[in-house]
Amino acid sequence: MNGFINRGTGLLLIDVTNSNPNGDPDRESDPRTRQDGRGEISPVSFKRKLRDLVAAKDGPVWKELSRELDLPEAAFDILESKATKRADVRALSSRELLDRYWDVRVFGTTFLEEENGEKGSFISSGVVQFGLGVSLDPVRIERMTTTKVLPVEEDKTKGMAPLSFRVVSYGLYAMPFFINATAACKTNCTSKDIELLLRLIPHAYKETASYVRPQVDIRYAFYVEHDRARGTYNDFRILEALTPVRADGAAGPAASWRDYDEKALQRSIAQLNKSLAGKTAPVRDLMEAL
Repeated sequence: MNGFINRGTGLLLIDVTNSNPNGDPDRESDPRTRQDGRGEISPVSFKRKLRDLVAAKDGPVWKELSRELDLPEAAFDILESKATKRADVRALSSRELLDRYWDVRVFGTTFLEEENGEKGSFISSGVVQFGLGVSLDPVRIERMTTTKVLPVEEDKTKGMAPLSFRVVSYGLYAMPFFINATAACKTNCTSKDIELLLRLIPHAYKETASYVRPQVDIRYAFYVEHDRARGTYNDFRILEALTPVRADGAAGPAASWRDYDEKALQRSIAQLNKSLAGKTAPVRDLMEAL
């Protein structure tokens, strides 16, 4: 293993304005919501963006980070990619699979569970686990019909997409993530693999913006590295201290980031850092790297 990995606890605060951070295919691509009205972002959706940044070998993010971290391109392919051919993957040994695919070492895979003849060769659980992103408050969903100058049908003068633009007017989502050093023994995940992940996170939404996601970005990407592999502080207390509260005490949908008490959040972080002293590194905001 290239470098020792300690346990890590993180929390992403994802700021969404007039955007759809994660469409629900069961609801005509409406922004995902739960029964209490709060919005959701699936872990799969977020990890897809990280994979895409690594897969884009001609892109500026990969070029810069691979140069800074001295990463060999051959060891940072993406298994869960449209370019991946199952026949090619089946021909690889377990070791070759891990040596080649970054996302297998970091996130694990069930890709070969039914296809690889080697008993126990597939990796079902990875080192890094992202939790469900849930908005701190209920969200309002706005829908409107859009038009196209160039219609899909030849006999039409313009195209109409009734209620196709479906967005959250505003929402602040909290997505926890964890680094489990024990799993690294099975996936051969290295410290460089994790450092790449941490450096990719600030670019996840900026570099993958789209028509329905023009204003989705990470306001804070908090990360705490424990002093040992098996952890040195309670994850729940870290996450609770890093979660903002409403400045006005209201319970309905928020209108903007200004509805949250940032000063109280900074005080909470300062108090948390006192409790973490001698047990973990101080709270780190990965967005400061930008």
